[in-house]
Amino acid sequence: MRPDRARGRSMRLTAGFSLLELVVVIVIIALLMAIAVNKYLALAAEAERAAMENLAGTLRSAMHMKMAELIVRNQMKDIAALAGSNPMDRLAETPRNYLGERDGAHLAGIEGGSWYFDTGARALVYRVQNAGYFQTALEGPARVRFAVRLVFQDQNKNGVFDAQVDQIEGIKLVALEPYRWIN
Repeated sequence: MRPDRARGRSMRLTAGFSLLELVVVIVIIALLMAIAVNKYLALAAEAERAAMENLAGTLRSAMHMKMAELIVRNQMKDIAALAGSNPMDRLAETPRNYLGERDGAHLAGIEGGSWYFDTGARALVYRVQNAGYFQTALEGPARVRFAVRLVFQDQNKNGVFDAQVDQIEGIKLVALEPYRWIN
């Protein structure tokens, strides 16, 4: 066989992909894309968790600052009025995803990633966007409910604040139901 013919034949054999090679490459790319999408969704849920917890921490700080202001002004009796209040009212500027005060009966129309104050329950609610990475005991759409509660010495052991008997120790922003973010 002539050298130029042998060279031409080997070039023809290596010039393209076989169907098997093409399928293997497509499968590898599909696997990499599936891993990348899964990682992206997990990172999006983690970012949502961090943003939610950051705002809850900011609200806790704002509530404590309001309490400190009332103590300095010697208005201790006004601390009790903070219980059940809307903690968003304590911020100088509310977040863009805060929808305001709403009646909690209409949860279906509230989009994930939004905050609102449920006037009926007197609770601040965060509607979770990445519900697949979140667990709670609440029925319906994935959400977290927070409320401002008094911390007091319950002298008469009835579990209810009585201004005549009990002494206020502070306030706190608490989650009303347990919840958990899943990694």
